[in-house]
Amino acid sequence: MRVISGSCRGRRLLEPAGNDVRPTTDQVKEALFNIVQFDIEGRKVLDLFAGTGQLGIEALSRGARECVFVDSSRESLRLVRENLRRCGLTGRTEQSDALSFLRRREGFDLIFIDPPYDSGLAAEAVEAVKAFDILSKGGIMVVESRRESVLPEIGPEYGAARVYRYGKIKLTVITRGT
Repeated sequence: MRVISGSCRGRRLLEPAGNDVRPTTDQVKEALFNIVQFDIEGRKVLDLFAGTGQLGIEALSRGARECVFVDSSRESLRLVRENLRRCGLTGRTEQSDALSFLRRREGFDLIFIDPPYDSGLAAEAVEAVKAFDILSKGGIMVVESRRESVLPEIGPEYGAARVYRYGKIKLTVITRGT
């Protein structure tokens, strides 16, 4: 697992031991950042279900203004902090379950949602982002899930979701209108 582009290009990131955290593959991460590449610089990012922090770290490496890393696991947040240190980056880490964090109503321009598969948390997180109005106008939400998972409809203030499939993985990109 490595940083693909930006100021930290090529830096290796620590990976978790065991199977509790499923890091996004480099292929899917590269595709994701090709999709949002022009919407990162200067943005405030949320890496929800952060795991190793690789999505938020990639965004910071590519010029995001700030990133908040949220995970319920103390061990995952330790990995995030160590990966930030290895890259010479700073970010805020929050140990919290995702839905409790979203209830705080802090606003973001770019949100990565990559929960454990088959947990139902992807759909719940998308609903919470909408309900608590935390995605800025013109903002983007990217949801990684299994290919067959279904996300809720989110309404007219958001554009039609674009769906990209990579083997068994699906990326759903939802943009909020301006």
